[in-house]
This record gives sequence, C-alpha cells and structure tokens, in this order.
Amino acid sequence: MKLSSKHHPVHHTLKIKARMGQLIEHLREDVGRITEPKAQALFEASAEVLTGLVKAFNDYEKRSEAAWRTEPKPCRPKESNGV
Repeated sequence: MKLSSKHHPVHHTLKIKARMGQLIEHLREDVGRITEPKAQALFEASAEVLTGLVKAFNDYEKRSEAAWRTEPKPCRPKESNGV
C-alpha cells in the first residue's frame, strides 16, 4: 500500500524544516536587534539547537545515519544456562 503525500513522513518533515528555518532566521535577526548579552546568547543558542534539529530531519530524509537506516530488531530472550 502506497502512502499518499500527506501521509508520508517526508511531506511533514519538509514543512517542519521550513518553519524551523524561519524561526532560526528570526532568532539570528533578533540577536542584532537586542543589546542584552544574555538574551543575545539565549537567542543564538536557540538558533544553534534548531539548526541541529534541521540536520537531524535532513539525515532522516536521506537515511544518512545508521539510526534512520535500520529497522528495529525484535528482542531475543536471553538464553538460560540452567541456573
């Protein structure tokens, strides 16, 4: 069964990445508009965290990380050694 585009995960990851990109841009613009160093650091750190999330979404879409490529393996019960 083929998923329609609105049910496909990549359809949603693209939309979320676009929103995060807008927020990253807004945060970085605001760093230049505010003068309090702690607030600037907070905004820049927030932009960096979101940039990392965008990378994770990209990795998921490309299956470029091992975590996104493999199917979960079923758990095997431990072998009993008669104790």
